[in-house]
Amino acid sequence: MAKTNIVVIGAGFAGVAATKKLAKHFKKNDDVLITLIDRHSYQTYMTELHEVAAGRVEPDAIQYDLKRLFNRNKNVDIVTDEVKHVDHDKKEVTTEKTVFQYDHLIIAMGGEPNTFNIPGVEEHGFTLWSWEDANTLRRHIKDTVEAAAIEHDKEKRKAMLTMVVSGAGFTGVEMIGDLMEWKDRLAEDNKLDPEEFSFHLVEAAPIILGVVTEKESSKAEKYLKKNGVNIIKGNGVAKVEPNLIELTDGTVIPTHTLIWTAGVKANSDVAEYGIERARAGRLVANKYMEAQGVEDVYLAGDIVYYEEPDKDNRPVPQIVQSAEQTGHTAAANIIATIDGKEKTEHKGNYQGFMISIGSRYGVAYLMDKIHLSGFIAMAVKHLINLFYFLTIGSLFYFVKYIHHEFFHIRDGRSIFRKHLSRYGNVLWNLPLRVFYGSMWLFEGLKKAFGLFGSTSWFGNDVVLPFSWLQDPTSGATEAVEEVSHAVFGLNYVYGEEPMMVLKEMPGWFSKIMEFMIPNVEVALFFQKFMTLVEIAIGLAIIVGLFTWLANATTVALVVSFSLSGMFYWVNMWFVPVAISLMNGSGRAVGLDYYVIPWIQKKLGKWWYGDIKSIYEPGVEK
Repeated sequence: MAKTNIVVIGAGFAGVAATKKLAKHFKKNDDVLITLIDRHSYQTYMTELHEVAAGRVEPDAIQYDLKRLFNRNKNVDIVTDEVKHVDHDKKEVTTEKTVFQYDHLIIAMGGEPNTFNIPGVEEHGFTLWSWEDANTLRRHIKDTVEAAAIEHDKEKRKAMLTMVVSGAGFTGVEMIGDLMEWKDRLAEDNKLDPEEFSFHLVEAAPIILGVVTEKESSKAEKYLKKNGVNIIKGNGVAKVEPNLIELTDGTVIPTHTLIWTAGVKANSDVAEYGIERARAGRLVANKYMEAQGVEDVYLAGDIVYYEEPDKDNRPVPQIVQSAEQTGHTAAANIIATIDGKEKTEHKGNYQGFMISIGSRYGVAYLMDKIHLSGFIAMAVKHLINLFYFLTIGSLFYFVKYIHHEFFHIRDGRSIFRKHLSRYGNVLWNLPLRVFYGSMWLFEGLKKAFGLFGSTSWFGNDVVLPFSWLQDPTSGATEAVEEVSHAVFGLNYVYGEEPMMVLKEMPGWFSKIMEFMIPNVEVALFFQKFMTLVEIAIGLAIIVGLFTWLANATTVALVVSFSLSGMFYWVNMWFVPVAISLMNGSGRAVGLDYYVIPWIQKKLGKWWYGDIKSIYEPGVEK
């Protein structure tokens, strides 16, 4: 039987969403092959472009390698190539290097900046619509500020330190918010006074953030002004020159940096694909996301023009939620066609809007009724971003996001400021690590050999204080009574008997233990095993090998010992010490410095294959 070929053009939010849905549905169908074509080997997380452009995160933080996203999907073939032509009659997609036959095609090539033919924007302005754009802008700002630091002409210096963002929608407000936060770092690195910088947000409309309510708009405006941003409303950019911009009312602002975020249109390449176009170059789709007048071709993402009947016939918005939902609709209807089922009409379901203004403040309007601002709004935005990685099945990038947004941050540019930053010297943990590991090692050796008058756990005596294992004549009950006058404390005090965390096991835990250790023979084996575990933990912590796992295990042991009625409050310091040492303590004079990167590399290659900058046609799993 011939394979059914589904080709997806574009690996943005829409293309990835559609491909994931198709891959999941046809994972057991060897007769269906999905080919995902993009000119990059990675997905760009478009909603974080401003963070790269303004130096908050490193450039690779918003690159999500397609092999990492799809390597476990055996029916997905990733191709890095540039699409040149689509022939609907022959059902062919022609790229620079290859021709792909398709039975079903999804075009999800996204959008690009719309400059509205304003003079000078393309030549002298900076757009923010790709990973390359963000990097170019980042380098320009750093280079311009460095040059300004040694510029003697005051007027020229002022223009070089003036930054203008045109367009006060989501991208523009988020961009200016991160720029104003970057100011202090730029000033310090170049020996400048932060007061020399100036920021302008220019909006042709009478309000900023027009898609949210007045409440969010006014809060955002108030926060920006409080942080020194000059907001110009009802007055757009009329002309751009190398060292200045001119507004529609004739106002001139000397600047070397104009960032254009004032409009978006469909990717211009789709103009040649023979599909009906609407305003801003968007391709017309019907309610099933089928391209108007073309068979077996579906549309998704920012290129789609479809007027939603239940939303006053407004066209689907060019936002992430819409991109994913149109991608899902397109994929669902291809699935319906192949499976011979009824197609699904597209119904947009937009849960709200969240805008970050720098790393610590944001505004949000959710489900047409919930207003959020400040820390809570930013926390919700991070949670939504994390949820995205779960929807595309990438735990790898879920963890990476947490790292670059909360742990691998500088200058406190996070909602948690510097409190979670990992940029600290773990060498200071070395004495504590060696001491803590030695304690566990010594306790294990003491149990193994019966040192210092203790009872050996390798003998024939049951040491575990479980009632079902004890000889009734052994005096265990009396031993409990002897410590009945124990005094609570977190350290030993002369003349006081330390108190146990629990005097006796809870009933539920007792049942678990009795099931696991039902008799003396099992108890003797368990004693020997636990002794070896303690010795292994001690050695691992001392030499700094698998320190996260070893210390996490000690926390689990403390919980177990406490529930078993075998642990004292005075030793509860074990837990905070273990948690402290879990923060990469094995990287300083420890084997984790060598072993963990090696394991990560080997596991990554086994799970994801070879990560490359270019993926050729042909499934190589």
